[in-house]
Amino acid sequence: MNKELKILIINGPNLNMLGKREPEVYGNQGFEDYFTKLQFKYKTTELSYYQSNIEGEIITKIQEGDVAFDGIVLNAAAYTHTSVGIGDAVKAISTPVVEVHISNTFGREEFRHQSFISKNAAGVILGFGLKSYDLAIEGFLID
Repeated sequence: MNKELKILIINGPNLNMLGKREPEVYGNQGFEDYFTKLQFKYKTTELSYYQSNIEGEIITKIQEGDVAFDGIVLNAAAYTHTSVGIGDAVKAISTPVVEVHISNTFGREEFRHQSFISKNAAGVILGFGLKSYDLAIEGFLID
């Protein structure tokens, strides 16, 4: 790839609690530490990170990310299963979005089997722990 890609990672509610919240599901590492590892691993890719527990702020960030970034990695967390607004925001932009989940949502509660994002996402990656983010970034790096 000739130009440096710009990728925005957006995390939704409670993902600021990674490393503390349900470690048997989400692991023991906080996302900020993992993001530092991603930046080191993908030195030729400009990575930005945003986290919010507020649905409207996530929608605004998706809209702001359109055109400003080459790709968006979105883990909308619980909003995946409840937010028509976030799904509509993904549909409204031209920048490709990869939906990511740390856990295998299909192996969990029934309500987690539905996504308002998947239909309009360029791809969906789930169940690989924090490595799901690596896989999403790799997807943008494929020529």
